[in-house]
Amino acid sequence: MKRRFLLAAAAAAAMITTAPAFAATTYTVGTGATYRPFEFQSPTKEIIGFDIDLMKEIAKAQGFNVKFVNTTWGVIFESLKNGDRDIIMSGITITPQRSATIDFSLPYFKAHQLIMTQKNVKVKNLADLKGKKVAVVANSAGDIAASKAFGKASPNIKRFDSTPLALEELNAGGVDAAIGDVGVFAYYAQQNPEKHFNMVRDPGFEEQYFGIGIRKGNKKVKDDVDAGLRKVIKSGAYAKVYHKWFGAQSPVPQLPIK
Repeated sequence: MKRRFLLAAAAAAAMITTAPAFAATTYTVGTGATYRPFEFQSPTKEIIGFDIDLMKEIAKAQGFNVKFVNTTWGVIFESLKNGDRDIIMSGITITPQRSATIDFSLPYFKAHQLIMTQKNVKVKNLADLKGKKVAVVANSAGDIAASKAFGKASPNIKRFDSTPLALEELNAGGVDAAIGDVGVFAYYAQQNPEKHFNMVRDPGFEEQYFGIGIRKGNKKVKDDVDAGLRKVIKSGAYAKVYHKWFGAQSPVPQLPIK
């Protein structure tokens, strides 16, 4: 009897050890790796940055895996809509227009637009850029602001495919100013102190929030991302990632997480 019991126990153990392990879901994340410090490529071509570290923490907290794919801004929204990407995370400002075609996670980063100018160009607001050449990323919040102020067809608005290209144009003197997100511009100015760029926020530049893009109606992915984001904010993991990329003295923004 004892021998039968031992044999049965051994058989059960064998079934347990040979049963297939639970495989966590893997989500493909599209990110435009030209947006320092949110996402960019290291010298070894690894995609790194604030968004990357935060998404890894969200995935770990919620129990799913992520695979990052470098995706240019010009096609990133389409890659989500056609199913090539499950998630897009690339410093994307939540707007009513975008929310009409894709779903967003809870906000994960508080931001606003900023004007950066050459050291010899002093402005106090957006209106002061009238008649000056301004660099923006095409279809970005900066492009929307400049188009509203000076007309979408204004020849003085120079549109680029990425923020680095817009900032290179400013750096080279091809434009008088650039308009873009505060986090990216502040980081760029910090990395290039010898340029003595001026930065100013127009009073009309409202607070904005970045969101993680999810295909319209994909409730499973949205629920996973939102739950993970809540967890990392509560645990303090969000604050660690924020301080890593924006400095230990940078105050962590209050986010409207419910």
